[in-house]
Amino acid sequence: MPEHTSFLSYLIAMFPALGQNVANLPPSVTGKHMSAHSVEPLTASLMVFFVILALAYVARAKIVDHDTSVIPDEKLSLRTFWEVFIGFFYDMMKDMMGPTRAKRYFPIVGTLACFIFFSNVLGLIPGFLPPTSTLSITAACGLVVVVTFTYYGLKEQGIGFITHLAGPWMGPLFLPINILIFAIEVVSTFIIRPVSLSIRLFLNILVDHILLGITLSIAVVLLPIPIMMLGTLVALVQVLVFCLLTSIYITLATEHHGEGHGKGHEADAAHAH
Repeated sequence: MPEHTSFLSYLIAMFPALGQNVANLPPSVTGKHMSAHSVEPLTASLMVFFVILALAYVARAKIVDHDTSVIPDEKLSLRTFWEVFIGFFYDMMKDMMGPTRAKRYFPIVGTLACFIFFSNVLGLIPGFLPPTSTLSITAACGLVVVVTFTYYGLKEQGIGFITHLAGPWMGPLFLPINILIFAIEVVSTFIIRPVSLSIRLFLNILVDHILLGITLSIAVVLLPIPIMMLGTLVALVQVLVFCLLTSIYITLATEHHGEGHGKGHEADAAHAH
């Protein structure tokens, strides 16, 4: 993505030493020679991280008193926003994998939802670069997903998580077919899944950010409004798609086969009752 004027550009203009220090970072620290603009996605990601912490802290302070927190606010507030936002993704996971596993795996999906949503929304503010319009950031999110469902898959199923990738055992005569299925499933599960997640999110947010920048340069007042409305829709849809696919991958990885499958659903049903 070409360099552009953003909040980091203004910071460097105000404090030239900042850009000089970043540009002079040795390769032993960064792994390569970096310009000031190349660290902007990481800077924006840290900004999103601290914004989420601040908003969560403020909302948490309003629910400490359980007697008053059970009464919903009459108007839209920060607390009701978090309740609706978090509740939506938790209900989505609960309907997909049952309440027991939804509660267990929600922290990772909820964290991804918050980070991706606020990162996408950051791009709607003129002068800010959404971290999710950078492939390295979305690739990191995809890597988190594949590591997560692999870890939980091994934890829940043990070696069965690996062996089921080879398909049903059909006897020694069909061993080459099982090997071929295993190779295809490994590529599909551990390479195609995270790559598709990261590229889909990256391209959608990048294109939306470019369109917003173009319309802002054409007309500052009226024309950007439809694009910003479309950008808001894209930001919401991409969060939903990413977290939905993540939940599906975790569900498939932790789904017990045969006898264990039935026990898993019985446990979820008992927990629900």
